[in-house]
Amino acid sequence: MVVDDELGARLKVYEGRAATLTGTGRDPVNLPMIRHWCEAMGDTNPAYTGPDAIAPPTMLQAWTMGGLAGHEGRAAAHDEMFALLDEAGCTSIVATDCEQQYLRPLRPGDEVTFDTVIESVSGRKTTKLGTGYFITTRTDIRVGPERVGTHRFRVLKYAPATTPSKRPQRPSRPRPVVNRDNAGFWEGVARHRLLIQRCTSCAALRFPWLPGCNNCGGPDWDTVEASGEGTVYSYVVMHHPPFPAFDPPYAVALVELAEGVRMISDVVGVPYDKVRIGMPVRLEFRSYDEELVLPVFRAREEAAV
Repeated sequence: MVVDDELGARLKVYEGRAATLTGTGRDPVNLPMIRHWCEAMGDTNPAYTGPDAIAPPTMLQAWTMGGLAGHEGRAAAHDEMFALLDEAGCTSIVATDCEQQYLRPLRPGDEVTFDTVIESVSGRKTTKLGTGYFITTRTDIRVGPERVGTHRFRVLKYAPATTPSKRPQRPSRPRPVVNRDNAGFWEGVARHRLLIQRCTSCAALRFPWLPGCNNCGGPDWDTVEASGEGTVYSYVVMHHPPFPAFDPPYAVALVELAEGVRMISDVVGVPYDKVRIGMPVRLEFRSYDEELVLPVFRAREEAAV
């Protein structure tokens, strides 16, 4: 079906309307969830433990999640808008990015409420995935009457692109999500430099890139360039599910850089069944097409001298 300008005008009517009715967090902010989160993230900041503990700011959305059953009370405007898109052929959806704003720390015992509105609907956009509309929802989180944070979530609802070519083409590799927090990393990769964030307050290195230090909480940072040397800290061999842009089986490795941080990447130059924990590797940059450059790691024995 054809997506036309008239549809864009009809979608704009939904801006500012409620996407959900007011919801309540399933559990108060609590230490067990904070502890599990910190263990999963490897975050040892002492601010998140003890009698005066606060919740990590990045847990903001966790306190609003409805679990597998979800939340009741989705507003009619949300379903109406998505039905219009489906009828126009925009039957596919992909999340593109999210933003969070933290106004005050959450503490154990806080009971959160939240409401979500349709903040904006873009004009018609054509992407490599297809043609559709970017929809941004804004969720305000409160404790009592006080707003403590905001979560914005953006999706692309689109009609999948079709190719006129009769010859099947191999799908391109997925593109990384670039936002204001990690743009500097990807700019470095484009210049064949692997940049690691360094806190200017405590000098702790961190990867992946984050808006603040998870060691001391400092917001300011600079970068150091990785030497490129590393070892395989852990790895998995992917057999299933299949992804069209990849040829299973293949190894996905957690590489520990010489600087001490770890990152997930490919190990190249060696068969998947020869990758081993402790294997020395060396950084290289690989171009997958005209636009995409990614850092990968070559088994050192295979690396060019």
